Amino acid sequence: MKIERAMSAEVLIVGGGLGGVAAALAALRRGRCVLLTEETDWVGGQLTSQGVPPDEHPWIEQFGCTRSYRALRESIRDYYRTWYPLTDDARTARDLNPGEGRVSRLCHEPRVAAAVLDAMLAPYLAAGRLRLLLGHRPVSATVDGDRVTGVTVADASGATRELTARFVLDATELGDLLPLAGVEHVTGFESGERTGEPSAPRHPEPANMQAFSWVFAIDHRAGEDHTIDRPAGYPDWVRYQPPKWPNPLLSLVAPDPRTLETVPRTFVPNADSGPVVADQSKDPGDKDLWVFRRILSRRMLRPGLADSDITVVNWPMIDYLPGPIIGVSEQERAKHLDGARELSLSMLYWLQTEAPRPDGGTGWPGLRLRGDAMGTGDGLAKAPYIRESRRIQAKRTIVEQDLSLAVRGENGAVAYPDSVGVGMYRIDLHPSTGGDTYIDVASCPFQIPLGALLPVRMRNLLPAGKNLGTTHITNGCYRLHPVEWNVGEVAGALAAHCLEHDLEPHQVHATGRLLDAFRDELVRDGVELAWPQVKGY
Repeated sequence: MKIERAMSAEVLIVGGGLGGVAAALAALRRGRCVLLTEETDWVGGQLTSQGVPPDEHPWIEQFGCTRSYRALRESIRDYYRTWYPLTDDARTARDLNPGEGRVSRLCHEPRVAAAVLDAMLAPYLAAGRLRLLLGHRPVSATVDGDRVTGVTVADASGATRELTARFVLDATELGDLLPLAGVEHVTGFESGERTGEPSAPRHPEPANMQAFSWVFAIDHRAGEDHTIDRPAGYPDWVRYQPPKWPNPLLSLVAPDPRTLETVPRTFVPNADSGPVVADQSKDPGDKDLWVFRRILSRRMLRPGLADSDITVVNWPMIDYLPGPIIGVSEQERAKHLDGARELSLSMLYWLQTEAPRPDGGTGWPGLRLRGDAMGTGDGLAKAPYIRESRRIQAKRTIVEQDLSLAVRGENGAVAYPDSVGVGMYRIDLHPSTGGDTYIDVASCPFQIPLGALLPVRMRNLLPAGKNLGTTHITNGCYRLHPVEWNVGEVAGALAAHCLEHDLEPHQVHATGRLLDAFRDELVRDGVELAWPQVKGY
């Protein structure tokens, strides 16, 4: 393997997902030099390369996120207003929702978010303050005691680069730097004996992790036939029934995540759904699968422009359960990734050929993959949708009883004296590789403690995504788009703050006046540290 020239910066961010981009922007705004790497050719992670519209709380338009996250959302809307021939009503709508999807008040095409994130980074690339290595993944790390001294990344050809920086942020989707650098971390379920969590098992289950999914986008061309070749494993997938599942996975029937009651879903391409107001506190929105994650509604465009909506298939029926991709051999990992792709294509083939229609017929052959929306040739997302990462052993671990509505009640979530942000979502755990079904727990609006971003030992490595100090349970509400952005933004800001004042993150956390100064800086930069009086859902 050829090693190319080394590169260095003040802050190295490995992983260009939402947390990685937020971290880079936070450090760059403070005048630091940043190296950002990303395994795919798009930055943005779950919002772009994984193809998932943002999952957000119902107050997102008013409060409950950082100023920069709100700027991202508004820039996505402005992209549509600038470049799309919208109807007059859509163009003037303050809360424009291009997809009119029920999962979010801002459902949009992944490629639009990718373009907006590129634009947000562009000035710093032009100024030479940011260097971006797309198509690179971490393969090794060097460590001196409790410090990361270098990270080696490789491109698709196997060529490598040695990257160094005073501060290293792990913003990878799976927490890949943690084992490479020997950072103490956990995977899967912690035991209830250790955490005291009501929903945790008695004993630890480190290989029991949330399913991942390979998302795809489709439209429907009435009268046309876009049926794909039958996937090789289709006969097996069409019979596959997960543990604790009421029927075969390839169907329009699945448990309700909150009640576990078996519920049929509807799927009718381009049916008139009427006005859509996304509010998951009142309606999860997942009963109408066409509208659920619709990312472009033809009604938002001038009449005659589009014959079909575009919708994203990110449903329980494509959750991949046969095994995890963390803590396994490369061969096993590749097998599960290929299996997830085949499951998703099998779901599409079933929809095209066997799905029951309201008229008594079967199949929708006019369903067509929309790889252009995903930036791919095959129609599937560039990368799998990751719900659960490795997680650092942190100075503070966030546990279920910190924020469970059933435990905390009217007292609200625990108020952390070191809060560096806020978030809100139900504890939403999808079925897992260990055979568990949904765990869905109502939560209170919560805070993000700085202690959850500090490894117990390592001094210059920070998590900048889903790899902060949560448990398997609380990962279910800290993994969503605005929280991941907030975590990344704080990690980047903390690295820049420490560079400016010649400090270490643990010093900032341990010293009252230093912590107060950093928190004041975050507030000035638009980071909300506490919630107004709102109720959980």
